[in-house]
Amino acid sequence: MDTVEKIKSQIAENPIILYMKGSPKLPSCGFSAQAAQALMNCGEQFAYVDILQNPDIRAELPAYANWPTFPQLWVEGELIGGCDIIMEMFQKGELQALIKETAAKSAAAE
Repeated sequence: MDTVEKIKSQIAENPIILYMKGSPKLPSCGFSAQAAQALMNCGEQFAYVDILQNPDIRAELPAYANWPTFPQLWVEGELIGGCDIIMEMFQKGELQALIKETAAKSAAAE
């Protein structure tokens, strides 16, 4: 499976996935830390990929997503955005609503 296929498969299999530097508990950059914290505050499970451990994904994802930076939040196969967008949505309460709705849909589908 090539890298783009792997990315597509991760995005398809995980209704909420964050591509970040490090892990939610041990982020390796401030932007990833903020994004992961906002997601954790939503109170639902989410998947993550540490791009520092996956240099192939780190190299390919920006071109696939047409988004140059990390973190990247994907919800139901759609790129939501990076740290600024995630934080803005969180402050408006939009992120919590989106994450809860997606988690509920995903639980209903299982």
